[in-house]
Amino acid sequence: MKLSQSVIALKVPMLSPVFGPTEIYPALLKDEDGLTLIDTGMLGQFDALKQTVEEAGAKISDIKRVLITHQDIDHIGNLPELVSRIPELEVLVHADDIPYLNGSLPLIKFTPERIAQMSGEFKDLALHFLESLPGLGGFTVLQDGDVLPLGGGVEVIHTPGHTPGHICLYFRKDKLLLAADELRVVDGKLAGPSEMATPDMPLALRSLRNLEGRQIDRVLCYHGGLYEGSPQQLIEELA
Repeated sequence: MKLSQSVIALKVPMLSPVFGPTEIYPALLKDEDGLTLIDTGMLGQFDALKQTVEEAGAKISDIKRVLITHQDIDHIGNLPELVSRIPELEVLVHADDIPYLNGSLPLIKFTPERIAQMSGEFKDLALHFLESLPGLGGFTVLQDGDVLPLGGGVEVIHTPGHTPGHICLYFRKDKLLLAADELRVVDGKLAGPSEMATPDMPLALRSLRNLEGRQIDRVLCYHGGLYEGSPQQLIEELA
């Protein structure tokens, strides 16, 4: 789904060991110097990501950067695979989530204790994934208010609560917000973050205020897809 001249929403089928089959919406930015992938999909489902990128008229090998909105496994699951396939890949992450991605701290929601309760192939994948994190290499550090020269210009908005380093991305020219997991589309309506997946729900709701002051006509949510309209009324109700 083409959202602007340079922003493409990818609709990737996902099989969750907890929630079953669903869909997620990473994004692809097309710039003259290469592609930027925003989030990488679920662990063990690289083929689904690859197929969707190819359906968008691109190749995995054309990806120059990966921008991670936060540390959840359905957002970083294919990051080690991408790093291994693209040696010069740049990975951009907010500073507050980097300690979890380099293995210094355990992932908040994908802990060894949780993995120990799993069984079968996914457990093996999960253990291998955790072992691979320290080898991912360096990261480009993102901070709140950064404006990146990607996709016509994108602003980084720090929205902690769902994870410490959760970010949203705002494309001013297109009046488009990529909300990651700070917002969702549920039954066609815009909703706040999932309470069961948000360790600090009060902080996540307060973080909605960080989205104010921008003209937003469309919101792409990682869970639920595109919402046509402004999130302002929902922000006022929730935050």
